[in-house]
Amino acid sequence: MELIRAVKEGILFKYFKLYFFPLFMLLYIVGNMYTLAYNRFYFYPYNILPLLLFVFYAAIFHLQSLVYFLAFCTPLAISLKEMGLTQGPDLSIPSEPLMAGIMLVYLFNQLSSNLADKKFLHHPLTLLIAFQLLWMLVTSCSSTDVVVSMKYLVSRLWFIFSCYIIIPHIFQDKKNMIRFVFAYALALAIVVCYTTMIHARFNFSVKAADWVVSPFYNDHTAYGAALAMFIPVMVSFWFLEAVPKYLKIISVILFLMFTAALVISYARAGWLSLAVVIVMFVTLLLKIKFRTLLVSVIVFGGLFLAFQTEILLFLAKNSTDSEGSFENNIESVSNISTDASNLERINRWSCAIRMWEDKPFFGWGPGTYMFKYAPYQLSRELTIISTNFGTNGNAHSEYLGPLAEQGVMGLLIVIILLVYTTALGYRLVYSLADREDRILCTGIFLGLMTYFVHGFFNNFLDTDKLSLPFWGFVAALVCFDLYFTKKIKGKNQVDIPA
Repeated sequence: MELIRAVKEGILFKYFKLYFFPLFMLLYIVGNMYTLAYNRFYFYPYNILPLLLFVFYAAIFHLQSLVYFLAFCTPLAISLKEMGLTQGPDLSIPSEPLMAGIMLVYLFNQLSSNLADKKFLHHPLTLLIAFQLLWMLVTSCSSTDVVVSMKYLVSRLWFIFSCYIIIPHIFQDKKNMIRFVFAYALALAIVVCYTTMIHARFNFSVKAADWVVSPFYNDHTAYGAALAMFIPVMVSFWFLEAVPKYLKIISVILFLMFTAALVISYARAGWLSLAVVIVMFVTLLLKIKFRTLLVSVIVFGGLFLAFQTEILLFLAKNSTDSEGSFENNIESVSNISTDASNLERINRWSCAIRMWEDKPFFGWGPGTYMFKYAPYQLSRELTIISTNFGTNGNAHSEYLGPLAEQGVMGLLIVIILLVYTTALGYRLVYSLADREDRILCTGIFLGLMTYFVHGFFNNFLDTDKLSLPFWGFVAALVCFDLYFTKKIKGKNQVDIPA
């Protein structure tokens, strides 16, 4: 409410009230008459202007509702390429224009009314994200393709502003978090129904799983990542008194839908991310400290490096391909000898490392991997699905992608973001005073962790579909840290539902 009041008191509201609306109405009527009389080709595109004006109005007077609408329309958004309208720069309609509009309105009013909460701006996660954006700007200026990198940076900016910076003004109320999650989840359920019906026509075959998610998702792995993110949150809603009974029933239905959809999506990275999150939930139940887990991960990582030859030789014995039954897909996760999907990931990862070796500090520039990796492919690593044209995904890693595109600093920033966010999640689950806050925080934290795990195998933060829930969940953790009551140290037992 403070945001809306500040907007109404700002310069933008005064000018909008006095001049903008009457002027736009007059220009629209005159323009409509002109296109109808002299250029009918532009008549229908021109009549989209009222919708744009409505969005502009909503951004000023009903920003909270517009954010919910953005969350709802994102899973249902369709890219220009899917509509056959472009073969060049892509845009997801209507979500990305909405994100860009929210960013511009927020920036305008920030300059005139200073809306931002200093506590939020000074939070370590916000500072880390700001540093990441600054480094992306630096590496965009030194990019091997400045135009591509600048476009990538601009899209990341509207993801951050509309899905992270704007969120704390809404998420200070726990019920708004629930509304935001439900808005995305209900739209995702529509996608699930559509995809399942199409997939059923092909007897839920593995080969069809990749393209039946079109036109809403570009492949089944992105679809699986979204499903995995919302499964833990749906479970947390079952235990919240703030959620009405009918919404709890809906959350149970959504949980069953998303779980079934994830299974038949054959998105193995999504399955693995959920398995890891279940283990993390057990550690939360056992109240294991994060630093203990971090040391354990470092030790196991060291053991892997020490015995990597033996481990790789053992994995090479697995020749089960992802084609066929559900059991085959599970067994094929560790197949690095014959499974084309796994081998192609290794190919892309190897290319990213070789690209980094050539440009170790500044990298090749944000968003350039898909245009530059082809010469770095080795003939012995090529697979039947390899290509030189940047199709079939990017670097397939949220960690190695930034390494190739933004140098060693890009990788370090992502690792710090992972470690700090995980540490913050554990600390919040153990320290929030209110039981309901802890339950909701646990669901959001574990949902976020599914994407961090998924990020080892795929990268989708350059898309609206995954950026909105990812940055929204990160913002929710920051809000829990800043605006929700913590328990006094040494008092109150942590109560996490089993």
